[in-house]
Amino acid sequence: MLDGKRRFLSAIRCEKVDRPPVWLMRQAGRVLPEYRALREKYSFLDLVRTPELCAEVTLQPLQRFNFDVAIIFSDILVIPEALGQGYSFRSQGGIAMDFALNPEDFRTRLNWKNITDRLGYVRQALSLVRNKLDGKNALIGFSGSPWTLACFMTEGGHVDASKKLRAIQWYQDNPAEFDAFMNLLADAVTEYLLMQWAEGIDSAQIFDSLSTLVPQDLYWELSGKYIDRILRNLGKDRPMIVYSKGEAWKSYIPTPAQVLSVDWTQSLSLVKKSVGSQRCVQGNLDPVLLTRSPEEVRQSTKSLLEEMRGMNGFILNLGHGVLPDGKIECIEALMSELNNSPVRSE
Repeated sequence: MLDGKRRFLSAIRCEKVDRPPVWLMRQAGRVLPEYRALREKYSFLDLVRTPELCAEVTLQPLQRFNFDVAIIFSDILVIPEALGQGYSFRSQGGIAMDFALNPEDFRTRLNWKNITDRLGYVRQALSLVRNKLDGKNALIGFSGSPWTLACFMTEGGHVDASKKLRAIQWYQDNPAEFDAFMNLLADAVTEYLLMQWAEGIDSAQIFDSLSTLVPQDLYWELSGKYIDRILRNLGKDRPMIVYSKGEAWKSYIPTPAQVLSVDWTQSLSLVKKSVGSQRCVQGNLDPVLLTRSPEEVRQSTKSLLEEMRGMNGFILNLGHGVLPDGKIECIEALMSELNNSPVRSE
């Protein structure tokens, strides 16, 4: 029986494993009563910025569900905050940035130098978690993609998919300046991820959560090429996961991304066949399942495992994050089905 770390790293390398490794996007947080107990005492930002609390929250889902992987508890908006554009959460829900970034201000209003100096709390939390895992579980970090970050930064928080995005307007009005901004963001993300690698992570995921807001014919130009820049800057010895929605994953076949993570609208076996035997895939159960019944979760998990039978290079996950009204018993059913399933990589 492999431990979680070996199982995860073997799957990334598309090697045979005893069962697919598992972790869930947003596995730490509102669905857990132990997390809600902490939130009665501390704000979300307190938990993110206090290394000891961050480490505790990061480890909570592993202690309850025995996942193979710990993902550091944080937020994609720590990068804009480190650049000088803080964020908060509105009382009525949603994100508010301290200001909406105007295209003409990105060089002067943001501090692009040494951003990791202002993200030391993430470094410290990673160190604490790594020491407590004692090498038995994988530890991964993450960042938002340049495109997804740019949308929040230019919109000033909430991104309204029904309206034309300011980032797209910027690209159309002044593509050279948009490109300069996005390259700076890509390099900031690279710096942040390199800091995480220096603290001993085993992989990291880039979240292109707003990939479907890009017109398909412009996807590479507005998003994909900047993730590719990050991947190439990190190098092939740092295995990276790229998460995107819809069919954006197709853009990453020529890139160095070792793991392609997709949403529940995609056929995971088709993605795997498309990317080849030496590329790992991750996903992609519908998060809504975790709000329903344990039996539905068991059946859907069983179906996905059957779909992926015989395919090395598969990490079991959701197609997006755990929803706030997800049920503990549904996550337990997922883990039970995985552990009891006869399906193995071949």
